[in-house]
Amino acid sequence: MTASPHDPHGRAAAAPAHAHAQATAAAAASEPQELSPTAPAVPQADDGAPRPLRLAVIGAGPVGLSLALQAARELPDVQVTLFDARPLERDISGDPRTLALSLGSVQILERLGVWDALRQCGVADIREVHVSQQQPALLPSLAGLVASEPQVHIRARDEGVDRLGVVASYGAIVAPLQAAWVAAQAAEPARLGSRFGTAVRGIKTVGNAAEVDADIAEAFDLAVVAEGGVFADQPKRQWPQGVSRDYRQTAWVGTVTLEQSHHGVAYERFTPQGPAALLPLPPAADAPHRASLVWCVHADDDPVIGLNDEQRLALLNTVFHRRVGRLTKLSPLKAFPLGLNAERRLVQGRSVRIGNAAQTLHPVAGQGLNLGLRDAVELVRALQRHHGDVDAALRDAERRRTPDRWALIGATDFLARSFAIPVPALATLRGLGLAALERLGPAKSLLARQMMFGRR
Repeated sequence: MTASPHDPHGRAAAAPAHAHAQATAAAAASEPQELSPTAPAVPQADDGAPRPLRLAVIGAGPVGLSLALQAARELPDVQVTLFDARPLERDISGDPRTLALSLGSVQILERLGVWDALRQCGVADIREVHVSQQQPALLPSLAGLVASEPQVHIRARDEGVDRLGVVASYGAIVAPLQAAWVAAQAAEPARLGSRFGTAVRGIKTVGNAAEVDADIAEAFDLAVVAEGGVFADQPKRQWPQGVSRDYRQTAWVGTVTLEQSHHGVAYERFTPQGPAALLPLPPAADAPHRASLVWCVHADDDPVIGLNDEQRLALLNTVFHRRVGRLTKLSPLKAFPLGLNAERRLVQGRSVRIGNAAQTLHPVAGQGLNLGLRDAVELVRALQRHHGDVDAALRDAERRRTPDRWALIGATDFLARSFAIPVPALATLRGLGLAALERLGPAKSLLARQMMFGRR
C-alpha cells in the first residue's frame, strides 16, 4: 500500500524537512566517534554514584514525539529533552499531509493515551487493501494463474481484526502527541524539557557522551535523531555507511473526490510507469467520498507534469481498477522525487537514528512511518532491559531492529527498481506474484500480519 512520500515517504508518510535535520545527520555521520574504553557503561556522577540518564530527542514529528512520550512514561529515571526548530506556538493541527498508520501503530498510540484525541480529529479506517496490475501479463494462460488484471484482496475480517490500519492527517497525529508531551513536561518540569524553536546544528560523540550543538553545546548520554525530512533534501548515504539510490521517479500527491464510497478500501495499482494509490479519507462537507492520491511516474518521461488539472483528472480515470469507480475532482498536485536513503547501522557512538533519519523508502509499501514508530518502541524497550547501560541497550536495539528494517528496505527497493527497468517480463513476474498470493491464503495472511505489525 502506497503512502504519501511527504509524510515522510509513507508511508508511509513523517516530519517536515528542516535545514537543521540535514545538518544534524551530516554532522553525526562525519564527526569522529571518540569512545573511551574505560568510560562507565552506566551514567555516574562525579562522586561515582549512579545518576539519571540524559536523553536528547531531536525532532518533534510523530516519531520523535512518540519516543519522547514513551521514554517519559516507561523510563521514570531518565531525563528527556526534546529539540525542534519549529516554535511551540505554531499551530500544526491543520497540516493536511496524509499518513498511513498500521494497526500496530494504532496500538502504540493507544498505549500512549493519544488515540481517542486523534480519532476525534478525524481518521478513516482501512478495512481492505486491494492491489492490482494495470497492464496484462505476457503469459495469461500459464497454469491459469495470471488473469488480464492480477489482483490481491487483503481484508481485515479475514485476519480477525476490525481494521488493517487508518489514514489520518499529519496535524491530526502530531497535535495530540504534542499536547500529551506538553502536559507530561508540565507535570515533571525537572525531568522533562523542551527546546522548541531551537535548531540542532550537529551531534558528535565525545567519550561516553553525545554533544548536541544547539544554541549552546550540551552533553547527553544518548542523542536520538528522529528528524529525517524527504529524500530530495537529505545528505545521501554511500556504502559502507549506508545505501542511497535515486529511483528517477516522481510522486504526484493530492486529494481526489470519488463518485462512489471507498468503503474503507485502500487501492494500489501497478502501472507501467509505477505504482499509484488511493488511501481512504474521512468525509468533508463538500466531498463525502474522498481519498488521498499518490501517483508515481518516471521522472524522465513524466506524463503528468505538462497537464492541467482537468487533463490530469481525465488521465487518472484511466489508471485505477474499475472497482474504484469514477474520480470526479482532483486537487492541485505536488511533486516529490523518490529514492532510497538508508543507514547501514542505526547507532553511531552515542547517537542513534530512527524513522526517516534512519531509512527513507519508496512509498510503494506505505510503511515508512510505521517502521519509525517501531524503531522508537524497540529503543525504549532496550533501555528498559539494560537498566541504564546505554552501550548495551544500543547494541540490543540495533540487533533487534535489523531484520524488520532490512526486510522492508529490500522489498520496497526491489519493487521500486522493477518499475524503472523497461522489461515486460518483470510485469509478468509481478502479475504471477499477485495471482499466486491471492490463491495462497497462509502467505497472504503472513503478508497482512507484516503490514500490520512488521517483522517480529
